[in-house]
Amino acid sequence: MAFCAIFYPRYTEHFEAILIIRDRRIFKDGSILEIVIWSVPESVPPTTHGLKYHLFYGKPGERIVGYDNERGKGDHRHVDGREEAYVFRSLPVLLDDFEADVVRARGAAL
Repeated sequence: MAFCAIFYPRYTEHFEAILIIRDRRIFKDGSILEIVIWSVPESVPPTTHGLKYHLFYGKPGERIVGYDNERGKGDHRHVDGREEAYVFRSLPVLLDDFEADVVRARGAAL
């Protein structure tokens, strides 16, 4: 996996959430890659995996590739201007799938 993320758990006294990954890169062409993943005490319905995540690749004001989960929608991705359901299998697979879509969109490796 090409991502060199920062892994550092942040614990709160009453375990609200733990930050698993926060990574942000700005490329020479002005595009931005950002990954934020939290372990949460209760899954975000309708998901059952216990993560809340936001993965973004784009330019200011323009999402080119995005993966996220939100209450009511669950896991989904945004690619080529459309939103579609995403089947979450594991965190490593999520990161690999996101990276593959970003590489395709960039036309170059990260």
